[in-house]
Parts: sequence; structure tokens; C-alpha cells
Amino acid sequence: MDVLRFDAVLFNFHDVILLMTAMQCLFCCWLLCLTNNKNTPSIWFLAFFLLAHALIPINELILWGADFKFTARERFPALHFLPGIAYYLDGALLFLCFRSLVFRDFRLAKVDLLHLAPLAAFALFIGTTFYTLPADVRLHLITSESFVYSHNYVYMEFFSKLIRVGYAVACFVLISRYSNLLRNTNSNMEKIHVSWLRALVIGFLLVILSEVVLLIAKIANNLGDFVLGQEILSTIGLTGYYLSFILVNLLVFTAIRYFGAFEQVSDTAPVKKPTEEAFLQPEMAAKVDGAIRDTKIYMEPDITLDRLAEALHVMPRDLSMLINRHFGVNYYEFINRYRIEEAKRLLTESKGVTITDIYLTVGFNSKSVFYTFFKKLEGVTPTKYRAAQQSVL
Repeated sequence: MDVLRFDAVLFNFHDVILLMTAMQCLFCCWLLCLTNNKNTPSIWFLAFFLLAHALIPINELILWGADFKFTARERFPALHFLPGIAYYLDGALLFLCFRSLVFRDFRLAKVDLLHLAPLAAFALFIGTTFYTLPADVRLHLITSESFVYSHNYVYMEFFSKLIRVGYAVACFVLISRYSNLLRNTNSNMEKIHVSWLRALVIGFLLVILSEVVLLIAKIANNLGDFVLGQEILSTIGLTGYYLSFILVNLLVFTAIRYFGAFEQVSDTAPVKKPTEEAFLQPEMAAKVDGAIRDTKIYMEPDITLDRLAEALHVMPRDLSMLINRHFGVNYYEFINRYRIEEAKRLLTESKGVTITDIYLTVGFNSKSVFYTFFKKLEGVTPTKYRAAQQSVL
């Protein structure tokens, strides 16, 4: 009969961090699944990403935990490498989470099954090199740790890191594309929180970087060209544990704050007009320009392309093409140019009105954005422009 020893040490402090990370991920995954009443795809992908990140610290505990690894080897030897599947899934889940978050017309397609290819490669590898062996041989490979330091296993690990770096790069490209699409539909970007998406990807990359450094050290040790001490390897590994813990906290708290009301855009490519309809239409452009100046609709702080098109009785797609091809700018710059013109008039004619009141009046939500746009178009700051106009008068 097994006797529970209260003086037995299963975890050291670093293992507790891993356990906390796993428990936090599992709890948040459960909470997201429980509260996702609208079946929002981005919430499901976020929940699955957290589930994968719960498996990663469990995998680390099984492989490298202070005393926990011995308990795992004794009681669950058949499950030894199974949590490692998370390394081949988390990058794809993060990418799909971002895609479903920013694109309102997101749908899974057959081509998305390719995201499972790295997992299939790992399953094939671990199945043929480990699980096909007799039970006693597998147990020896586990207890001696010879398998996890073998060339094949280390190179497979390196493959997983490359896959995750690739997905991180894909996330950066996706965020950049999203920002560009937003500039074609929104007049103000201050309320659209893109920076936290970048911060999450950077955190993900930092975690991967620590793992890559540790893996390169393992490969160097295997080759015998450059041998690092166990303390250095341990320090590198622990750095990854703490970075992962910080990343999970950042992801959870920012997701709670931003996921519910995120500005989505369409990922559908616009239908191209025939070449003879290049939308270099002076009459339509003059009509749009005159209507905007007369109504001063640009002074609405959050005027969108759809709202402007509705007010001008124009199809949004046609208005977007006119702005891009005739005026040669995106919608964000198009609207803010009108705001700068109005701000110039107020700076010249209005005395005793603060610059803050002026930029808020013309539709800007941010002082820094106003100053940046103003200096870009006029070459001077609003303060210097006002001083120069007053000196002339």
C-alpha cells in the first residue's frame, strides 16, 4: 500500500511557477469555454491556445521537474512525451486566434488543415522512434534521459522552434496587414488597440528565443564542440519558465480587456473595376470634396468609411476606390487632412482657444496624432503655426 509522505518534496520553487502557469491556463481555458455563449471563434482559439500552454509546463515538469519527474516516470511512463504536442500546436492556435479576432468574415477552410502538419510530423517521429519500442526499453530511455538528449529528439525540438518562430512572424505580418486595412476604414486609430497584439507576439518570441538558446546549447553539447555547464543550461531553461508565466498573465488580462469589443475588418478582397474605370473621376471627386467641406462631417471623431459613404449616398467600395486612386491616400489620411485644414483656420481666427480644444473640435482624439499630422503636412507644429499667423496679423 502506498503511504503518503507529507515530508516528500515534489516541487521546488521553479516547479511551482510551472505548476501555477499550468493551473492558470487551465482555469482561464475553462472560464472562456464556459462564458463563450456567442460561440466567438477567437475566444475558442484563445481557450485552445491556453490549453496548449497548460501542457507545456506539464511537459517540462515531467521531463525536468526536481522530484516530480521521478513520480511521473514511475506512475505514467506511457504518457511521458504526449504533452509535448503543445509545441506543435500553440503557434498555429495563436495565429488563428488573431485571424478570427481581426477579420469579421473569418472562416476555417480545408487549407487550414495544413496547420496540423507539424503535429502529424511529431506524432510520426515519436511513434516510430519511441512508442514502437518495448516497454522496458522505453523506461530505460526515460530514466537515463538518453532519448531527450539524442540527436534525433533534439533536432525534432529544433523543428518545433522553427515552426513557432514562423507563426510569430506570420502574426506580425497579420497585424501589419490589419493596421493597413484599418487605415482604409477608420478616421481615428487611438481606440484600436493593436499594440497589445504586438506585445503578445513579442512575448511569445522571447519565450521561444530562450528555448532556442537552450536547444542550441544542447546541440553544441551533443557535438562536443562547445560544452556549457549544467548551471548555465538550468538558468536558460528557468528564464523561459518565468517568461512563459509573464506571457500567460499578459495574454489573460489583455484578452479580458480587449477581446469583447475589438474593431474587426473585412478580409475579402474588393472586386476590381475594369481598367477603363480607374476611378480617376474629377466630377465625382469634386462632388465628394464639396459635400465633405459643406457638412464638415469629418469633425465627427469616429467617422468611418461606411458612415461617410452613407452620408454622401455613395457605395462604400466606390468611395474607398475613389479615395485611394483619385486622391492617392488611404481613408485615415483623407479625413485627417480635412481636420488639419479646419484646425489651421481655427488656429488663425480663434483667439483664446487652446490647442487642445481645437484638435478635439476638429475630430482628433489624440494630441500626439494631431501634432504628428500637422507637422507632416505643414512642416511646423501647431504652436509655431499659430505664432507665425498672429505675427502676420
